[in-house]
Amino acid sequence: MNNRTISHIIEPQLVVEGAGVLLRRSVSPRATNEHDPFLLFDHFAFNNPLEGPIRGFPMHPHRGIETVTYILDGSVNHRDSLGNSGVIGPGDVQWMTSGRGILHEEMPRRGESGNIYGFQLWVNLPAAQKMGQPRYQEVNSSTIPVVEKDGATVRLVAGELEGIRGPVEDIAASPLYMDVKLAPASSFKIAIPEGHTVLAYVFEGAGEFGGEAVESVSMVVFNDDGGQIEVKSDAAGRGVQFMLIAGAPFKEPIVPYGPFVMNTVEEIQQTIADLRNGTFIQA
Repeated sequence: MNNRTISHIIEPQLVVEGAGVLLRRSVSPRATNEHDPFLLFDHFAFNNPLEGPIRGFPMHPHRGIETVTYILDGSVNHRDSLGNSGVIGPGDVQWMTSGRGILHEEMPRRGESGNIYGFQLWVNLPAAQKMGQPRYQEVNSSTIPVVEKDGATVRLVAGELEGIRGPVEDIAASPLYMDVKLAPASSFKIAIPEGHTVLAYVFEGAGEFGGEAVESVSMVVFNDDGGQIEVKSDAAGRGVQFMLIAGAPFKEPIVPYGPFVMNTVEEIQQTIADLRNGTFIQA
C-alpha cells in the first residue's frame, strides 16, 4: 500500500479569542474550504504567567458545525442553553453537534500541575444536517480505548484501529480522531479511505511524516495520493506526539461567519435574524 506524501506544513499562528484567550491556530474557517470537512483547529494553553488571569469563552452561539474539545491537562467547565452542564477533565472529550443552534460557555480551570492544555477542532456538517437537533457525545477518559503496537500508544476517540473503534459514533464526516505517541525508534501506520482529508498536528517532539522530517509545533497536511499514513520517530530523538485527524469531505460550498458555518449567505442572514428575534434556540 502506497504512503501518502505531504502537501504542505502549516505553522500555527497566535490568535486571541473569547475573553482574551491566547491560542495557536493552524486552521480557520474559510469559504475556500481547503480542509473539508475540517474548519478549525486550535491548540490552547494558559500556562504563561504573563498572560495574566485565566480567561475563557463566555456564552456564545453556534450553528451548522460540530465542536470537539479534547483536554490533556486541567479542565473546562461548560454549560449551555439546553440545560447541560459539566466538566471536561484530563483525557476527556466533548463532541458537540450544534445543528440548528445552541448557546454554550467554556471556562478553563488549571489542574493540579497548574497547567491547562488541549485542543479544539471544528467539523463541518452537511447541508442536510445543519438544521438538525443539537446533541452531545460526552466521552470520559476511561472509556477511550488505548491501542499499543510497535512503540506506538494511541488513544482512539473516533474511527477504527486494529479492529477497535473509538466511542464517538454517528458523525456525518466518518472521522478519524486520535492522539498518537511514538517512542524513539518506532513507527505507526494506518490505512485511510480514498478521498478522505488527512491532517496531523505535531505538538511534541519530531518525526518523519510521509517521508519528510517534521518538528513540533506544526500542522501537516497530506496529499490524497496514497492509501496509508506512515510516521516514524528517530532512534536518537525523544519520540513524537501528534493528533491524527481524517474525514470524508462533503464537497459543498460553505459560508463561514464567526461561530456559524452555513451553505449560503441567505442562511447566514437568517441565522443572524434568528438571534435578534429570539428564535435561534428552539425547544
